[in-house]
Amino acid sequence: MSYEKELAAAKKAVSLAARLSQEVQKTLLQSEVWTKSDRSPVTAADYGSQAVVSLVLERELQPEKLSLVAEEETGDLRKKGSEVFLEGITKLVKDALDSEDSYAGSPLSTDDVLNAIDSGKSEGGCSGCHWVLDPIDGTKGFVRGEQYAVGLALLVEGKVVLGVMACPNLPLASAVCETNKSSKENVGCLFFAITGSGTYVQPLKGNSPPQKVQVSSNENLEEAKFIESYHVSIPIHGSITKKLGIKALPVRMDSQAKYAGVSRGDAEIYLRFTLNGYRECIWDHAPGSIITTEAGGVVCDAAGKSLDFSKGKYLSHKTGIIVTTTKLKPWVLKAVRESMEEENLHF
Repeated sequence: MSYEKELAAAKKAVSLAARLSQEVQKTLLQSEVWTKSDRSPVTAADYGSQAVVSLVLERELQPEKLSLVAEEETGDLRKKGSEVFLEGITKLVKDALDSEDSYAGSPLSTDDVLNAIDSGKSEGGCSGCHWVLDPIDGTKGFVRGEQYAVGLALLVEGKVVLGVMACPNLPLASAVCETNKSSKENVGCLFFAITGSGTYVQPLKGNSPPQKVQVSSNENLEEAKFIESYHVSIPIHGSITKKLGIKALPVRMDSQAKYAGVSRGDAEIYLRFTLNGYRECIWDHAPGSIITTEAGGVVCDAAGKSLDFSKGKYLSHKTGIIVTTTKLKPWVLKAVRESMEEENLHF
């Protein structure tokens, strides 16, 4: 199956969601950042992006029932006192849809937006087709005005077959050292991949044709570049990179933009080991994983096994995630195994 129709719909949905997020980021105030029950931040862009993607997929693909596994839910939006916030989100969604000629002028109510967000309640699983969405991946980076992503993937029978990811603040040129503080010019990337067809990138703005990307061919670990999350320092990361002999300081950035960086050769290694039994959600990795693997990279757990997206909303592995190149994988796994033994961690 080619999935070309699904890819076209996904690209349109993610592009419009990215447009909405950019408008919110321009004027975002700290007072407009809410805190969810799990203490993670959420903004109008998170809710609005999820609504836009849901509505576009419904209109473009007209499924009998859209199965969407997504991060946000409407509990807080339905509470008394949230009316003004919800009305603002509804306007953002309508403005984003109106920017697309085929959607312009369509009526949209607050109930329509709530229902669109709530379509993301699917549990996913190993059978059927499920869309997987992180409407704003890297909300902390988004709030700081730095890196974030809108990530969408399609699961078919538990396998990721398609991924689209917008990185509105990522430079168009490979420049990982500048990703957090780049100028507003020449930024904004849309990455996409279909299983067996490679990974491509094009500017979010304009009509430039897509360009195929490949992971780095570098085999010299001393020259390798390493990316990790911005907001948490993980000691084992330092141990692994030391064993590998990597000399450059880690580049820290938020969101699945790290996957995008590896896919186009900005860096050779992205490590994600977590603390305190944190469970990884599939929307944090499904889009980025296929974008990296179709570019010739490797995405696996600490034991070297491919990630399993068929178990519902959460990945089943208990340790870290490794993103690297095929050439460097054996060395990275060896360093990971030795570091885990020293830290008394188990696969």
